[in-house]
Amino acid sequence: MLHRLRQWLCPDLAIDLGTANTLVAIQGEGIALDEPSVVALHKGSRKILGKGTAVGKLAKQMLGRTPDSIIAVRPLKEGVITDFELCESMLRYFILKARHHSRGLRPRVVIAVPGSITPVEKRAVFNSAERAGAGRVYLIEESKAAGIGAGLPISEPMASMVCDIGGGTSEVAIMSLGDTVVSNSVRIGGDKCDEAIVEYMKQHFSLRIGVQTAEDLKLELGSAYPLEQELTGEVKGLDTISSIPRKAIVTSEELREALHGPLESILNCCKQTIEQCKPELVADLADNGMVLTGGGALLRGLEYYMSEQLGIPVRVDEDPLRTVARGTAICLEHLSQWRHAFDNGEGDF
Repeated sequence: MLHRLRQWLCPDLAIDLGTANTLVAIQGEGIALDEPSVVALHKGSRKILGKGTAVGKLAKQMLGRTPDSIIAVRPLKEGVITDFELCESMLRYFILKARHHSRGLRPRVVIAVPGSITPVEKRAVFNSAERAGAGRVYLIEESKAAGIGAGLPISEPMASMVCDIGGGTSEVAIMSLGDTVVSNSVRIGGDKCDEAIVEYMKQHFSLRIGVQTAEDLKLELGSAYPLEQELTGEVKGLDTISSIPRKAIVTSEELREALHGPLESILNCCKQTIEQCKPELVADLADNGMVLTGGGALLRGLEYYMSEQLGIPVRVDEDPLRTVARGTAICLEHLSQWRHAFDNGEGDF
């Protein structure tokens, strides 16, 4: 009765703290917030615009378009916190926005983080969440949360493989009997793909474009595998030779060439994970294959590229952007069952 009363007064939260986007799910209600991990502030004073409301979608609109007096910042890079103060402010804003009422209580919070982060980086997440208004804080690996969110039978005595491609990191894990058997992480994701497009346009088109334009180009034309009908689009930027604005025509084939480097790094991470796995579990992968999650999984033809290179079936989760948040929320709903998968900052329970 006391437990139900507490849940009514102060529902627990599940947070997917991502480099590109942060998602918050409320226990019993599902995902309540999905916004970019961006904060806009006055330069010098570090005071957030709009009396602390220039966070998320509003701040992302300002990326690359601000005057000298204003800067739009991402508090996380490659899956880890780079600006503690801004991350704390961002989390506080998201937590308050997601919750309908607080009754003065501090909610328990489960946060999904990359499996490769160091103890110091973990402590930064604990501290930021606690100062942002969380009560008890637990961490869970993104790859494990992705496996649970994708509905994989990770509690069964068979191999379940997941590759979560986020904005800053790509997490690959093989799980069995409710725990991770082998996992690897590479700090390459959607951001590195955008940077690769920026560099490609500079080298091959003598055109300077922003990261936001590169992301839009990736969404419009990007692919990892030859398409039935190749796409063509227009890109605008600054000519690096004449220093005047101009347009250029780009094809999906050229974008595929630009993305080859980052995709190959993610593929090698998958290969290393499989190589480190026991033969019996590798045999399971021939049938069960791998599931792609995260925003990077939306790249056209990525499943065909991965399947061809790895020799196993590969599929994209039905809602890859929300898989980790969904899995974290499931763990929150069954806290006692998944307690062993959490890190509470104390070493053990």
